[in-house]
Amino acid sequence: MSSTELRRTALDATHRALGATMTDFAGWDMPLRYGSERDEHVAVRTRAGLFDLSHMGEITVTGPQAADLLNYALVGNIGSVKPGRARYTMICREDGGILDDLIVYRLGEAEATSSHYMVVANASNAQVVLDALTERAAGFDAEVRDDRDAYALLAVQGPESPAIVKSLTDADLDGLKYYAGLPGTVAGVPALIARTGYTGEDGFELFVKPEHAVELWRALTEAGEGAGLVPCGLSCRDTLRLEAGMPLYGHELTTELTPFDAGLGRVVKFEKEGDFVGRAALTEAASRAEQNPPRVLVGLVAEGRRVPRAGYRVVAGGEVVGEVTSGAPSPTLGKPIAMAYVDPAHAVPGTEGVGVDIRGSHEPYEVVALPFYKRQK
Repeated sequence: MSSTELRRTALDATHRALGATMTDFAGWDMPLRYGSERDEHVAVRTRAGLFDLSHMGEITVTGPQAADLLNYALVGNIGSVKPGRARYTMICREDGGILDDLIVYRLGEAEATSSHYMVVANASNAQVVLDALTERAAGFDAEVRDDRDAYALLAVQGPESPAIVKSLTDADLDGLKYYAGLPGTVAGVPALIARTGYTGEDGFELFVKPEHAVELWRALTEAGEGAGLVPCGLSCRDTLRLEAGMPLYGHELTTELTPFDAGLGRVVKFEKEGDFVGRAALTEAASRAEQNPPRVLVGLVAEGRRVPRAGYRVVAGGEVVGEVTSGAPSPTLGKPIAMAYVDPAHAVPGTEGVGVDIRGSHEPYEVVALPFYKRQK
């Protein structure tokens, strides 16, 4: 494969047969939408959507010191993760800048002498994370393995997703908590069934071998027919996560920001034993944030119809007080929305006089607390 050729998932032919509009996403040829992105978004909020997420970067870490390595390499306390559970965390540079946000699954049995973890990185950062983990593994009795080609990843998201997946598996989904995973079979296909997601809805992510992806996609499609399941592309995934107030790397998270700058200092576990990459810089960042609070990530809801985009300036009283990181029309709210980092003085929900500079015009916006949307449980 040439360096300019896009990678294709095991479901590539399926997407094309469904008439998907394809796009280059982090070097992968991925479905952007199949028809109306608004209809796909509404389906996930009210019924169920089926996503191909095989572009995500799976990295396996095994060995007697796998937990020690991950505790050193990442900011979270991975050693405290029980088998079958998952944790949201980050990998930072020595200067505290965020390299990526991650989900780490602990697989295998508690009594095993060798621990087994799967680190799931964003597609755009998978190589960076792999390189960092490999470099940081020096001196640990642990192996870091690139498993990006070992998995296809399908996600079923939405209120009907438990019923759809239940109809295809005898795994105990009722006992499967949020941020947990268990091995099982779905439609006869061996899978890691994880109750995670990026839409604000209940749902499952199914890690399977690439050769089983098409078979599983078809089975899920058939099982979801009566429940209104539709295939969904990356476009509605972005509006769903925006409504749910979930950060996207490259927008709300960058190497220029520490977790404390991003309002996610809670993922940094200073109390864990031993050193970890970025500890000194992050200790300083935490202290700095206490004395001089950084800009705050807030929600903005438009009073008009113009859509804010990443990089647009947030203004108040003729001054620039922040910057939009993500913006889009919200199908659920029926208005344009945005996430933005703004000065603390303008971050309180209901703050008046805040606008967004959209091509020279200062459009009025309401400051709201995140998330914009929270599902009823």
